[in-house]
Amino acid sequence: MWTYQGKRIREGRAWKNADGIQHPTSWGRWSDAEKVAAGLVWVDPPASFDNRFYWDANTPKALDDVNAVDEDGNPVMEDGEQMVILGLKSQWKAIIKQQAGGLLAPTDWMVIKAQEVSEYLVPAATLTYRADVRAASNTIEAAIDGAADHAAFIALFTAPENGKAPISNWPDEI
Repeated sequence: MWTYQGKRIREGRAWKNADGIQHPTSWGRWSDAEKVAAGLVWVDPPASFDNRFYWDANTPKALDDVNAVDEDGNPVMEDGEQMVILGLKSQWKAIIKQQAGGLLAPTDWMVIKAQEVSEYLVPAATLTYRADVRAASNTIEAAIDGAADHAAFIALFTAPENGKAPISNWPDEI
């Protein structure tokens, strides 16, 4: 991308140099030599990255929880407790628990009614589905815990052909 004094210059937009000279919107058609002569500098755009797993193209997010420390390496405390920065594994296990709760919620009323009204029975298909959701949640969380490195963790998000990614392998609805 072309920059002028550290600022990105977008093609199709006019720009001013430090002397106040307005350059036209058609500057993108200039030769590279003309652009350089006008003070523009080419900077390679940053590498793309998946922000679910990386802070930037070269910095992966931590998989495991870490104790928070300040710039001097001293523990960061809150209410007398060491603060912990949750890693991807903890974050995604919380998401999986939330998703499981969301899948179970529509049938919770049936379970509650069965506890309160002795004549009411939860349909067998519903009980099977609820058990399958809980089993899937346990399986997904175990897969998250079992990811030995970043590549293994990212692989949980890759769906096989005609299948579901391990991270989202929930049972089909009733």
